[in-house]
Amino acid sequence: MALLDIRNLSVTFDTASGPFRAVDGVDASVDGREILSIVGESGSGKSVSMLALMGLLPDTATVTADRMQFDGRDLLELSARQKRSVIGRDIAMIFQEPMSSLNPCFTVGFQIGEMLRKHTDLDRAARRRRSIELMEQVGIPSPEKRLSAYPHQLSGGMSQRVMIAMATSCRPKLLIADEPTTALDVTIQAQILDVLRDLCADTDMALVLITHDMGVVAQMADRVQVQYAGQKVEEQPVAALFDDPHHPYTAALLSALPERASGKGHLPSIKGVVPGQFDRPPGCLFEPRCAFAVEACRRGAVRQGPELGLALCNRPLVDGVPLDERAEA
Repeated sequence: MALLDIRNLSVTFDTASGPFRAVDGVDASVDGREILSIVGESGSGKSVSMLALMGLLPDTATVTADRMQFDGRDLLELSARQKRSVIGRDIAMIFQEPMSSLNPCFTVGFQIGEMLRKHTDLDRAARRRRSIELMEQVGIPSPEKRLSAYPHQLSGGMSQRVMIAMATSCRPKLLIADEPTTALDVTIQAQILDVLRDLCADTDMALVLITHDMGVVAQMADRVQVQYAGQKVEEQPVAALFDDPHHPYTAALLSALPERASGKGHLPSIKGVVPGQFDRPPGCLFEPRCAFAVEACRRGAVRQGPELGLALCNRPLVDGVPLDERAEA
């Protein structure tokens, strides 16, 4: 049985201009010790999906799902108090902006200690020892001194390490990392990813890694879920996805990798933007930007299927061209 199993998750926001569905019928599952990467452009519903799981969306959001099960427990059936005992302890999350995620009014030692006070029975001395151990685990030098530091006294990379220490303080079974290397330089990015990989290996923790960086996906993930405009369009093991993408959107993302554009003279890009509230096409949501769209896509005859991808597009591509079209050519 999967550690996390979500079926038909939808999130709708009430706005002044009417309802906007940011997540549309998304399925997701994560096995124990697995690293799942969720990829897609901004506006694809990656973060909103996981914030819905964590219960961190505003009151303007309406969340529905056929199933939201974690470690054998149905999160949809839990009371608010029961859910708080799971969220933060067994399921933890680190966010995109570490500098704004930490409270500037309290030391990092106090903030790590608060996580331990909330979710464990450790006394003050034991919480201090555990905080030092956690900071050592994520590679923070001189952890005893750093306990008394305030967030503004830390670099971005150091702040992200503190966030990882806080999130893993109660040994969660699942960690959600939302763009954990945003705004960090390349060297620090690699260090943070190494920390996350080592934590997964050392603690048997599963990881959901939200990113738009396909290079990070190749380096970290066991399995990849591709989302576009709030829908899941493809899911494959990482090696299979890079070798044989089944959806034109996935192929377009991969073709934009600099190493794949070597010798082509220019870096390929995907024209247009992810559709918003008022410009969603009637058929395939990727159709206005897709080089392989046909009339069935435009008139709405193609819808997201019950399994993976869009019915028309869930087929192997070679150099971004569907195999059946290549054969006809």
